Amino acid sequence: MTGRPITRLEDLARLAGVSTATVSRALNDSAAVNVATKREIWKLAREHNYPFRRYMPSGPIGAQATIAVVITRPQGRVDRLSDPFLLELVGGIGDAARERGCDFLVSHVAPSTYDDLSALMATNRADGVIFLGQSSLFAEFNQLAQEESRFVVWGAQLPEQRYCSVGSDNLRGGRRATAHLARLGRRRIAFLGDIEAPEVIQRYQGYLRALEEAGLPVDPALVVPAHFEIEFAEAAVDTLIARQVDFDAIFAASDMIALGAIRSLLHAGRSVPGDVSVVGYDDVQFARYNHPALTTIAQNTGKAGRLLVSKLLNSVPDEEMRSERVPTDLIVRESCGG
Repeated sequence: MTGRPITRLEDLARLAGVSTATVSRALNDSAAVNVATKREIWKLAREHNYPFRRYMPSGPIGAQATIAVVITRPQGRVDRLSDPFLLELVGGIGDAARERGCDFLVSHVAPSTYDDLSALMATNRADGVIFLGQSSLFAEFNQLAQEESRFVVWGAQLPEQRYCSVGSDNLRGGRRATAHLARLGRRRIAFLGDIEAPEVIQRYQGYLRALEEAGLPVDPALVVPAHFEIEFAEAAVDTLIARQVDFDAIFAASDMIALGAIRSLLHAGRSVPGDVSVVGYDDVQFARYNHPALTTIAQNTGKAGRLLVSKLLNSVPDEEMRSERVPTDLIVRESCGG
């Protein structure tokens, strides 16, 4: 029993009525072949099972550019696209790409080393890459920037950084959240978050600064590690309560942490905001629909998406891109009590 005959370039050329050279150029998305001819040849290649897909462009023809979105192995956040903040940020990037007539794709790759980053840049066919999160890859991104300019990172701006990043003003956000709790008369303000992550470190530094400005002492017992997941945060607050640590407010490094904290408090019979005021960070959509609705620090994902896309598309080889910080806003709702 013989298998299906293998389609050759010559067969496609005969079917399309063009030369084999034209077929080869079309399959490689050459600008020397017009769009109508490319479409016809690709259609024939699909119909006749020609193994051409590795030569296809990274997005449909007619797009101004194609952007790849890559989510790094995170610190503090879950490694899932379903993370509410990541979804909103990807949506902001998608809206900005569409405004610019660009396609974007979300990669399945989750780089965690310099070799991962280098291989990804060398093998992807997109016009540029947006990395969501720098995690613990600061040194690796600095190294990558010495040989690549087709990328930008969502994340905190750090000292001696050689690559372009766009991120929120984490220091100011942390300071505003904590200062607001202090103005409400709260004196035992807990901080929940994974301070190994660069962005969370900056939010924690804002927390410390606000405590100092309010004349409040820093109590190490009130600084509690917590990943950006409801269950982690709930367990962390359960531990605080079990240890009988005195606290009357929580500044959580993300909304997911804040919601987990509220669950723990309510299960323990403590009222929010009566007994404990809670402020989160991110302003994900469901934060406003929680009960009580969550007071939080908003990051403007729409503006972040526009900045990330514009910096990538407007970059000039061998010219340094300037990092930028997106402003943060305190959104006051029910969970803080004022």
